[in-house]
Amino acid sequence: MRYLPKSPADREAMLQAIDARSINDLFSPIPVEYRLERDLKVPRQMAESEIVDWFRERSRENGEGYDTFLGAGAYSHYRPVIIDSLISRGEFLTAYTPYQAEVSQGTLQSIFEFQTMICELTGMEVANASMYDGSTAAAEAVMMAVRLTGRRSVVIARSLHPEYREVLETYAFHQGMPLSTVPFTDTGRVDMKELEASISAETACVLIQSPNFFGTIEDVAAVAEMAHKHGAMLVVSIAEAISLGIVEPPRQADIIAMEAQSFGVPVGFGGPFCGVIATREQYVRQMPGRLVGQTTDKNGKRGFVLTLATREQHIRREKATSNICTNQALMALMANIFMTVYGKVGLRELAKQNLAKASYAAGQFGKRARVLFSGAPRFNEFVVQTSEDPYAINGRLLEHRIVGGLPLKKFFPELGNAALWCCTETTTRTVIDNAVGIVAESKRSVKPITEEVEEVAR
Repeated sequence: MRYLPKSPADREAMLQAIDARSINDLFSPIPVEYRLERDLKVPRQMAESEIVDWFRERSRENGEGYDTFLGAGAYSHYRPVIIDSLISRGEFLTAYTPYQAEVSQGTLQSIFEFQTMICELTGMEVANASMYDGSTAAAEAVMMAVRLTGRRSVVIARSLHPEYREVLETYAFHQGMPLSTVPFTDTGRVDMKELEASISAETACVLIQSPNFFGTIEDVAAVAEMAHKHGAMLVVSIAEAISLGIVEPPRQADIIAMEAQSFGVPVGFGGPFCGVIATREQYVRQMPGRLVGQTTDKNGKRGFVLTLATREQHIRREKATSNICTNQALMALMANIFMTVYGKVGLRELAKQNLAKASYAAGQFGKRARVLFSGAPRFNEFVVQTSEDPYAINGRLLEHRIVGGLPLKKFFPELGNAALWCCTETTTRTVIDNAVGIVAESKRSVKPITEEVEEVAR
């Protein structure tokens, strides 16, 4: 709705039209003791030009002009300009849930194509029309496995994104699902011996992430074999969707929960993101969210309809698989356009750039500090352990307009002064070399940890 300001003369004319002497007459039904007789204690109103300037200043605080090595579930990738041009069209930007197929064919078709491309990427047979984000998709996938198996407990890899684990713990508490966590080895992968010991006859599913929080690619086939041997399902979480351009999709999984933010969705204050659940066709009726299907109309022409929507709003509450009731179709459309623009060959090339830049950066950092978990393949993230506190290192980097890696003390205190670094196609070799040099500025950071320990011992 447009804002139409009123002049004092306009207000007088309106009061005369309704036969009121003043604005105060409009509040006469409200008892005097409940009326506010003073001005609100708010800052003075700003002119439109001042508001624009204020927001420009705030935007400069968002890292504009900074190079970044942050990843950890929110990735900085180049967004083709065509994305914003297309999603800003009124028929997409203002669309709500497409209940009426006859007036929603464009939205329904874009969702159907999104589902199709997600299935091609993940190796699954069906995918839903997007969910909130990767963390809630993982939690919903676990609850789906609980419904399918009739079991209650869940085994989680500690290398799963720690914030995903927190979200799952919240869901599990109210669902009465016991959770057990399996540690990781010095390769960064889940400890297979501990995993086997943790799976019981009551285990509904095993939940891992690949590439995991440390950027390490898990042996999905081995984990799937172990889970299935005990009658449990395997849920694989994917936080970095670009990895599917070059990493073999986890086809051995029963359910895939993915964050598709990397596919053209900008990073902005933690959202909105684009969650996905993909699975096998036999499990489709326990899949949360909604599913768009293809059909033909009475004239034999191809059309699209909302085929499956197993949420509270559509079916009996006790039969609902989820209470998710948002419309993430605009985020899915961004991902749809991104995947269409890049195509299979382009997405593979993009993934190769991410892989190559992270490999180069890890090699350079390895000359100045210790790169952990080097015994297994990784994608575009790696963990660097230094003698100096990562927060101090990040402070120096910010002076050079570089955002450093994510310090891991909060989530993994046993790793000491470790930080998670990420390189994408937007990270240049010059920036990598500059960051490595700044990290090495401290004499204590120049030496690998093992050398320093030996020196102290001497």
